[in-house]
Amino acid sequence: MGVAFAPVRVTDATFDQVVVRSPLPVVLDFTASWCVPCRGLRPTLEDLSQKLAGRVTFATADVDDAAGVTRSYGILALPTYLFLENGREKGRAVGPLDAVAFRWNLRRHFVAARR
Repeated sequence: MGVAFAPVRVTDATFDQVVVRSPLPVVLDFTASWCVPCRGLRPTLEDLSQKLAGRVTFATADVDDAAGVTRSYGILALPTYLFLENGREKGRAVGPLDAVAFRWNLRRHFVAARR
């Protein structure tokens, strides 16, 4: 049986360590337990997290647990995905993305995802 891959959970307290100081590009998924489209996209994020392990870090921030980070990025809709590199936002996508659109965004924003 293989290793289960899942995005790293981020809170206001862990944001700096997990996202800002990450040596890898980071996809930060803003989500909530009550967000139905967010739950539907979990398998896509887990799959990409596994396929891009060591090249891209996938993280998830529940807006209820990371209210400060959510406010600081002006997140108004869920799901919202931020594409960050060296702690800087390279882009964002708002709303549900299918696997093809997600991969397109990864290639667009991250050189590491193109390899």
